[in-house]
Amino acid sequence: MLNLGFFSIGLAAVLGAGAGTTADRQHDAGQRHTTFATPESIKIEHEELHAELAAATKAPGRTGAAARHVAELLHPHFVSEEQFALPPLALLRPLAEGSVTPEMRDAIALTDRLKAELPRMLDEHKAIVVALEELGRAAKAEHHPEVSRFVEKLTIHAQHEEQVLYPAAILVGEYLKLKSAR
Repeated sequence: MLNLGFFSIGLAAVLGAGAGTTADRQHDAGQRHTTFATPESIKIEHEELHAELAAATKAPGRTGAAARHVAELLHPHFVSEEQFALPPLALLRPLAEGSVTPEMRDAIALTDRLKAELPRMLDEHKAIVVALEELGRAAKAEHHPEVSRFVEKLTIHAQHEEQVLYPAAILVGEYLKLKSAR
Protein backbone atom coordinates (compact mmCIF):
# COMPACT_ATOMS: atom_id res chain seq x y z
CA MET A 1 0.00 0.00 0.00
CA LEU A 2 1.18 3.49 -0.82
CA ASN A 3 1.28 6.10 1.90
CA LEU A 4 2.82 9.49 1.45
CA GLY A 5 -0.27 11.33 2.60
CA PHE A 6 1.85 13.24 5.10
CA PHE A 7 2.87 15.54 2.29
CA SER A 8 -0.65 16.15 1.00
CA ILE A 9 -1.98 16.89 4.47
CA GLY A 10 0.94 19.05 5.54
CA LEU A 11 1.08 20.97 2.29
CA ALA A 12 -2.65 21.65 2.35
CA ALA A 13 -2.08 23.44 5.64
CA VAL A 14 0.76 25.44 4.09
CA LEU A 15 -1.04 26.32 0.86
CA GLY A 16 -4.56 26.56 2.23
CA ALA A 17 -7.64 24.42 1.80
CA GLY A 18 -8.61 23.50 -1.71
CA ALA A 19 -5.02 23.47 -2.97
CA GLY A 20 -5.19 19.80 -3.91
CA THR A 21 -5.36 18.50 -7.44
CA THR A 22 -7.61 15.82 -8.88
CA ALA A 23 -4.77 13.34 -8.34
CA ASP A 24 -4.62 14.39 -4.69
CA ARG A 25 -8.33 13.85 -4.21
CA GLN A 26 -8.13 10.43 -5.86
CA HIS A 27 -5.19 9.54 -3.65
CA ASP A 28 -6.88 10.86 -0.52
CA ALA A 29 -10.07 8.98 -1.44
CA GLY A 30 -8.08 5.77 -1.32
CA GLN A 31 -7.92 5.15 -5.06
CA ARG A 32 -4.43 3.73 -5.19
CA HIS A 33 -2.89 2.61 -8.43
CA THR A 34 -0.58 -0.06 -7.07
CA THR A 35 -0.03 -2.50 -4.28
CA PHE A 36 3.70 -1.78 -4.08
CA ALA A 37 4.93 0.31 -1.18
CA THR A 38 7.55 2.95 -1.70
CA PRO A 39 10.66 1.77 0.17
CA GLU A 40 10.64 2.95 3.78
CA SER A 41 14.00 4.72 3.48
CA ILE A 42 12.60 6.93 0.71
CA LYS A 43 9.41 7.62 2.66
CA ILE A 44 11.46 8.67 5.68
CA GLU A 45 13.63 10.96 3.57
CA HIS A 46 10.54 12.58 2.04
CA GLU A 47 9.03 13.04 5.51
CA GLU A 48 12.19 14.78 6.71
CA LEU A 49 12.31 17.03 3.65
CA HIS A 50 8.65 17.87 4.10
CA ALA A 51 9.12 18.75 7.77
CA GLU A 52 12.04 21.04 6.94
CA LEU A 53 10.11 22.70 4.13
CA ALA A 54 7.05 23.17 6.35
CA ALA A 55 9.26 24.88 8.93
CA ALA A 56 10.81 27.11 6.26
CA THR A 57 7.38 28.23 5.04
CA LYS A 58 6.78 29.72 8.47
CA ALA A 59 9.86 31.94 8.24
CA PRO A 60 9.18 35.65 7.91
CA GLY A 61 9.98 37.77 4.88
CA ARG A 62 11.41 36.59 1.58
CA THR A 63 12.51 33.28 3.05
CA GLY A 64 9.00 32.20 3.99
CA ALA A 65 7.55 33.43 0.69
CA ALA A 66 10.22 31.60 -1.31
CA ALA A 67 9.69 28.42 0.74
CA ARG A 68 5.96 28.57 0.05
CA HIS A 69 6.74 28.85 -3.67
CA VAL A 70 8.97 25.76 -3.44
CA ALA A 71 6.12 23.93 -1.66
CA GLU A 72 3.68 24.87 -4.44
CA LEU A 73 6.03 23.45 -7.06
CA LEU A 74 7.03 20.40 -5.06
CA HIS A 75 3.57 19.17 -4.14
CA PRO A 76 2.36 17.99 -7.58
CA HIS A 77 5.78 16.50 -8.18
CA PHE A 78 5.61 14.46 -4.96
CA VAL A 79 2.11 13.30 -5.95
CA SER A 80 3.49 11.95 -9.24
CA GLU A 81 6.35 10.27 -7.45
CA GLU A 82 4.05 8.53 -5.00
CA GLN A 83 1.66 7.43 -7.75
CA PHE A 84 4.08 5.85 -10.20
CA ALA A 85 7.77 6.77 -9.90
CA LEU A 86 8.80 5.34 -6.53
CA PRO A 87 6.60 2.27 -5.82
CA PRO A 88 8.41 0.05 -8.38
CA LEU A 89 11.57 0.47 -6.30
CA ALA A 90 9.98 -1.84 -3.73
CA LEU A 91 10.73 -4.67 -6.14
CA LEU A 92 14.47 -4.08 -6.35
CA ARG A 93 15.38 -6.37 -3.49
CA PRO A 94 13.16 -9.32 -4.45
CA LEU A 95 14.30 -9.01 -8.06
CA ALA A 96 17.95 -8.88 -6.99
CA GLU A 97 17.31 -12.04 -4.96
CA GLY A 98 15.94 -13.76 -8.06
CA SER A 99 12.27 -13.66 -7.15
CA VAL A 100 9.88 -12.83 -9.98
CA THR A 101 6.15 -13.33 -9.45
CA PRO A 102 3.22 -12.72 -11.79
CA GLU A 103 1.98 -9.91 -9.50
CA MET A 104 5.16 -7.97 -10.15
CA ARG A 105 4.03 -7.42 -13.76
CA ASP A 106 1.69 -4.72 -12.42
CA ALA A 107 4.78 -2.56 -11.93
CA ILE A 108 5.34 -2.44 -15.69
CA ALA A 109 2.43 -0.02 -16.16
CA LEU A 110 3.96 2.25 -13.52
CA THR A 111 7.42 2.19 -15.04
CA ASP A 112 6.02 2.76 -18.54
CA ARG A 113 4.19 5.79 -17.18
CA LEU A 114 7.41 7.00 -15.54
CA LYS A 115 9.25 6.67 -18.86
CA ALA A 116 6.50 8.61 -20.63
CA GLU A 117 6.33 11.35 -18.00
CA LEU A 118 10.05 11.56 -17.23
CA PRO A 119 10.63 14.68 -19.38
CA ARG A 120 7.87 16.51 -17.46
CA MET A 121 9.23 15.34 -14.13
CA LEU A 122 12.74 16.50 -15.05
CA ASP A 123 11.31 19.87 -16.10
CA GLU A 124 9.60 20.05 -12.71
CA HIS A 125 12.98 19.39 -11.08
CA LYS A 126 14.47 22.29 -13.04
CA ALA A 127 11.70 24.62 -11.86
CA ILE A 128 12.07 23.36 -8.28
CA VAL A 129 15.83 23.94 -8.36
CA VAL A 130 15.34 27.50 -9.68
CA ALA A 131 12.90 28.12 -6.81
CA LEU A 132 15.37 26.54 -4.38
CA GLU A 133 18.11 28.87 -5.59
CA GLU A 134 15.86 31.84 -4.79
CA LEU A 135 15.07 30.31 -1.41
CA GLY A 136 18.80 29.90 -0.79
CA ARG A 137 19.48 33.55 -1.63
CA ALA A 138 16.66 34.70 0.65
CA ALA A 139 17.76 32.41 3.48
CA LYS A 140 21.34 33.67 3.24
CA ALA A 141 20.26 37.33 3.14
CA GLU A 142 17.89 36.87 6.08
CA HIS A 143 20.28 34.67 8.09
CA HIS A 144 18.42 31.34 8.10
CA PRO A 145 21.25 28.78 7.94
CA GLU A 146 18.88 25.87 8.59
CA VAL A 147 16.95 26.81 5.44
CA SER A 148 20.20 27.05 3.48
CA ARG A 149 21.04 23.49 4.60
CA PHE A 150 17.56 22.37 3.52
CA VAL A 151 18.11 23.90 0.07
CA GLU A 152 21.31 21.87 -0.29
CA LYS A 153 19.58 18.67 0.87
CA LEU A 154 16.61 19.01 -1.47
CA THR A 155 18.86 19.89 -4.42
CA ILE A 156 20.94 16.75 -3.79
CA HIS A 157 17.74 14.73 -3.35
CA ALA A 158 16.53 15.84 -6.79
CA GLN A 159 19.88 14.84 -8.31
CA HIS A 160 19.64 11.44 -6.57
CA GLU A 161 16.20 10.89 -8.07
CA GLU A 162 17.40 11.83 -11.55
CA GLN A 163 20.64 9.86 -11.42
CA VAL A 164 19.59 6.79 -9.42
CA LEU A 165 15.95 6.38 -8.38
CA TYR A 166 14.13 7.11 -11.65
CA PRO A 167 16.54 5.02 -13.76
CA ALA A 168 16.33 2.16 -11.24
CA ALA A 169 12.53 2.25 -11.31
CA ILE A 170 12.55 2.16 -15.12
CA LEU A 171 14.99 -0.76 -15.07
CA VAL A 172 12.60 -2.68 -12.80
CA GLY A 173 9.98 -2.48 -15.53
CA GLU A 174 12.40 -3.35 -18.31
CA TYR A 175 13.68 -6.35 -16.34
CA LEU A 176 10.13 -7.54 -15.69
CA LYS A 177 9.34 -7.23 -19.40
CA LEU A 178 12.37 -9.38 -20.24
CA LYS A 179 11.47 -11.98 -17.64
CA SER A 180 7.85 -12.04 -18.78
CA ALA A 181 8.83 -12.63 -22.40
CA ARG A 182 10.48 -15.97 -21.56
